[in-house]
Amino acid sequence: MGKIIAIHSYKGGTGKTLFSVNLATTFALKGKKACLLDMDFRAPSLHAIFKVNNVECWLNDYLNGTCTIQKALVDLSEISGGKGKLLVGLANPSTEAIRDMSAKDRKWEMRALGRLLSLRNSVLDEMGMDYLIFDTSPGLQYSSINAIVSADLVFVISTIDASDVQGTKRMLCELYDLFEKKTYIILNKVLMDISSKRGKEELSERLGNTHTLPIFEIVPCFCDILKAGGTYIVAKEKPQHFFSKMLCHMTEKINHL
Repeated sequence: MGKIIAIHSYKGGTGKTLFSVNLATTFALKGKKACLLDMDFRAPSLHAIFKVNNVECWLNDYLNGTCTIQKALVDLSEISGGKGKLLVGLANPSTEAIRDMSAKDRKWEMRALGRLLSLRNSVLDEMGMDYLIFDTSPGLQYSSINAIVSADLVFVISTIDASDVQGTKRMLCELYDLFEKKTYIILNKVLMDISSKRGKEELSERLGNTHTLPIFEIVPCFCDILKAGGTYIVAKEKPQHFFSKMLCHMTEKINHL
């Protein structure tokens, strides 16, 4: 039975999209069938990361009810080298489309939620995908809330920056307590050496009692990945990188959740 995963964050710059792209790619490289949807309609980025220019239909079109989800998916399975399947639904990056999505009212959002909920049947059941991954918009946008409601698992990406830690705490208390979802924290860009006793103590002091949810993974700050600026997919181009190996470990853990 397939799983729907939402990847969320309190604010931008946490590495949320980096995780979404590389997690979906890792699943495909391991022979799974993964579908990744760009739900960040205010700042679309997957089209640039995957270097896709010719798109028949955008994910916006599906949520607007003008096309099927199949028409809005781009097959990028060649990334897996024939091992698995990777389909990607791209958000329209044009200024007009971003403005249009930002102006949607509550009625439209409710209809969009219905379309997201129907993906369990169309993508997981009918198309036989193993994983459907939502790369959400940061914060409390309706599109993100809809994605969280539709998901089986939610991963909240947070750095240990003070504003991010406190904002994530408020978001968890004010939003996540309303949903009965399996939710986990991924701490990203951690500079402490958590293999040492002092590093663990320093991290614990920084977080305090902020995160009541289980920490799924603690990821170090990789300067080379930050420097690359999303110009390549780490899991594909650098399979021996420590980050790629961490992703493989995460996919195994997700399989057992």
